[in-house]
Amino acid sequence: MKTLLHIDSSARKTTNSTPAYNSVSKSIAATFLKKWRTLNNEDKIIHRDVGVNPPDFINQDWIAAVFTPDDAKTDAQKALLSLSDTLISELEQADIIVMSSSMYNYGMPAALKAWFDQVIRIHKTFTFDLARGDFPLEPIMSGKILVLITSSGEFGFGVGDIREKMNHLGPHIRTLSHYLGVGTVHEINAEYQEFNDDRHLASVKNAHKSAEALALKLASR
Repeated sequence: MKTLLHIDSSARKTTNSTPAYNSVSKSIAATFLKKWRTLNNEDKIIHRDVGVNPPDFINQDWIAAVFTPDDAKTDAQKALLSLSDTLISELEQADIIVMSSSMYNYGMPAALKAWFDQVIRIHKTFTFDLARGDFPLEPIMSGKILVLITSSGEFGFGVGDIREKMNHLGPHIRTLSHYLGVGTVHEINAEYQEFNDDRHLASVKNAHKSAEALALKLASR
């Protein structure tokens, strides 16, 4: 039995009375999970929508608590880190991370960055050792798969495309995913949302098909 951690991050929901207002990225992620459940209905799925319920931003007191030894942490510091502990526990359980994200201002939503800041934590998800030279950070976890589902208003953000250098969403998440223990990344993209034309409809349709196909491929392993 596998455990999937499903992270949604768009500020939009998927239950709006006007379908055009619904989140594209969340809808595609839902297609992936629906297909997965038909194939492996006993697998555990942990769902956290940080777009609707964003994690707290880290602050100076949070950082101080992280660097305080466990046996010296105050009750207040433990309380301050309780959300981080919960999020890390969810991550530790996951074999596969299904992460959906809209592109906001060419990067990830602030709520998703807040989630990353809460879970990428010394002695919990990575170690730091200067004996390693210029690369002192190493992830603690390994072997996880990331299914990254993104949506964007414009288009051409892939490698070699016209807006490749403007893409600070996928590359950023890929970099950070190393410290989640991710070894393999699959990415599905829907584009052209701001144009709302046939290209957008085709892109979304293809993304849903890709999500079903990827769920079938991963679930059969």
